Amino acid sequence: MPKPWTILNSCRGPECRIFSLRTDTVEAPHTGKQHDFYVIESPDWVNIIPVTEDNQVIMVRQYRHGTRTVTLEIPGGMVEKGDTPQHAAGRELFEETGYEAGELTQLGVIDPNPAILNNRCTTFLARDLTKIGTGACDETEDIEVVSIPLSHIPSLIKDGSISNALIVVAFYWYFTMDMNSEK
Repeated sequence: MPKPWTILNSCRGPECRIFSLRTDTVEAPHTGKQHDFYVIESPDWVNIIPVTEDNQVIMVRQYRHGTRTVTLEIPGGMVEKGDTPQHAAGRELFEETGYEAGELTQLGVIDPNPAILNNRCTTFLARDLTKIGTGACDETEDIEVVSIPLSHIPSLIKDGSISNALIVVAFYWYFTMDMNSEK
């Protein structure tokens, strides 16, 4: 059975706005050899599936520089220092869509890529939605808010229109939860 590897040294590297790089020198227990591993340290993340009373999902289209494409996603963002994931979910929902949720229910938590990332992503279901403003995106976001019928989501995932892995996992939880018998 694999065992945790012994960390011999850990050095902090460059820091960017949303992540920093750490180099860990570790010893493999099965060989005794040393190896360097690189870890992207990033704040935890939240995703929110906002579902209206008439089963529309409030989604966002936005430019993602990593893939240089405009993507179809659910609202989401970083958990800031001192925030709880639930508070961050409410804030991100408003900032990106202008909606407020009367009810936020945690659906699940994942490790986005434990090979190189140290953060976690928590997904919430938002119900009892009220449009209270236009949102407050930051200057690195260019967002279009769209309403998509909940029944269309599986085909949008299947045809690649929704391709962000964190969003696909969020909908997996939604569609497999017992609380969603009305879908």
